[in-house]
Amino acid sequence: MRYQWWKKASKTKVMIVAGVIVLLCSGIAVYKHMHAASSSQNARVQAAVNIAPVQRTDLIKRISLTGQTVPLSQVDIAAKYMGKVVAVNVALGQAVTPGQVLVVQDTGDADIAVLQNQAAYAQAMDDSQTAEATINANYDKANADYKKAVATYNRNKDLYDCGAISLDSLEVLQQTMADAKAALDTMTNQMNSGVSAAIQSARANALKAQHTVNATEKQRNDLVLQAPRSGVIGYRQVEVGDMVQVGQKLLSIYDNSQLYVDCTVSEQDLPALSIGMNVNVGIESLNKTFPGKIIYFSPASDPTNLTFTLRIALDNPDLTLKGGMFTRTVLNTVLRPHTLVVAKDSVLEKNGEYSVFVVNDKNTVEQRTVQVGARGDETIEILSGLNEGENIALNNLSRLRTGLVINSHLVPQNAGDNQ
Repeated sequence: MRYQWWKKASKTKVMIVAGVIVLLCSGIAVYKHMHAASSSQNARVQAAVNIAPVQRTDLIKRISLTGQTVPLSQVDIAAKYMGKVVAVNVALGQAVTPGQVLVVQDTGDADIAVLQNQAAYAQAMDDSQTAEATINANYDKANADYKKAVATYNRNKDLYDCGAISLDSLEVLQQTMADAKAALDTMTNQMNSGVSAAIQSARANALKAQHTVNATEKQRNDLVLQAPRSGVIGYRQVEVGDMVQVGQKLLSIYDNSQLYVDCTVSEQDLPALSIGMNVNVGIESLNKTFPGKIIYFSPASDPTNLTFTLRIALDNPDLTLKGGMFTRTVLNTVLRPHTLVVAKDSVLEKNGEYSVFVVNDKNTVEQRTVQVGARGDETIEILSGLNEGENIALNNLSRLRTGLVINSHLVPQNAGDNQ
């Protein structure tokens, strides 16, 4: 019995010792974990953060515009009528002046049509004059006959009153006067504003014939293609003997005395640009820069890419520039003069709200909500929430929070030159 009791007591002591050992191991593990957490916290507290003061300066935006040169004018010369080409008077690269004859098509059929219509017009004019003379003569005769019948009736009525003639004779004269009056009324009713309807019809036919002459003459003239303006022949696709079709492009005239550059610009860059702004346009193929001026913005954006078209005018007095040259224009524009700005990377955005980390003299961090304005290339405008001279964190923003103590390093440069 004693032996069993001793054996049982020894087993209990072993279990107690084992429990103490387990407790000691657990305590050591907890201590090491807390020490590691403390060390990690201390490391976070001592994280190195670059800071920079909030400054008031110009908000700069760099805008790069690419485009192509466009000539002052490009006029395509096309055939108005189908026909055979009998003369081509210009060559590629040749300078032309307004009214200069460029291409001549066969005018034989058109000349015949003009002559025929001129003859028809002359005949219509003769018919009009003949009709007018006839109608006027008939009217004058009817008027004279009526006046004569009236005079004869009045004279014989006096004789009838004296008993010199019979009533039957007077009634015959009265009927003659009535017939003459009817004939005059008929002629008068044919007049419209003093002109007979027959004369008006003859005149209208003559005018129609004249218009036909004008149309055929114009058609003949359109077979002789002339330069509508000065320039240089930059396209020629026609030779003598060619049978050209209606609307076929034969020549193109380019006027490079004034050149433009058409560029696309985003809505965000529009506030930095204005009509009349002087710019320098680089022509990459020539490795030269030419002065220009903004003269136009499209009134609405392109629905396909939501950009606006901008046009720059370039002087080209020595005709060095040609149409279709690739251009690049770089502008460093001031979006906001003398305003509070901070580096873009120092601003956090979450759910439409913006904030920065302000660092005080004791290197303690405060997350502060700000209101932002215009955006430059590297900086962003601060409308409210910061004061000039306050220091803000530039890096390690994901590790910062309000109340955290940091190891700060002041960056000796502008807010926009963050690292």
